[in-house]
Amino acid sequence: MTKTRILSAVCGFLLFVGGVAVGQRPKENVNPGRHPNLAAAQELSRQAWQKVVDAQKANEWDMEGHAQRAKNLLDQVNNQLKMAAQAANRNAK
Repeated sequence: MTKTRILSAVCGFLLFVGGVAVGQRPKENVNPGRHPNLAAAQELSRQAWQKVVDAQKANEWDMEGHAQRAKNLLDQVNNQLKMAAQAANRNAK
């Protein structure tokens, strides 16, 4: 009985965390007026992230964790693009 309760609680928590992770798309935070190429790259990474979510839904989330890892990498891409824009801002003459 206790194992069942613990397992139910863990599964519920994982479903909650998975639902939260699905809804958090990478943010648009590179100024397209100042850095049009970086902003375009960031938009493409956001679109790729959404396509991964769509694929997860179509396959009922059964992708052995690879889709989630891809989304994590796209989050890193988004952050690196933001840092590239910030570096360009600092180095502007």
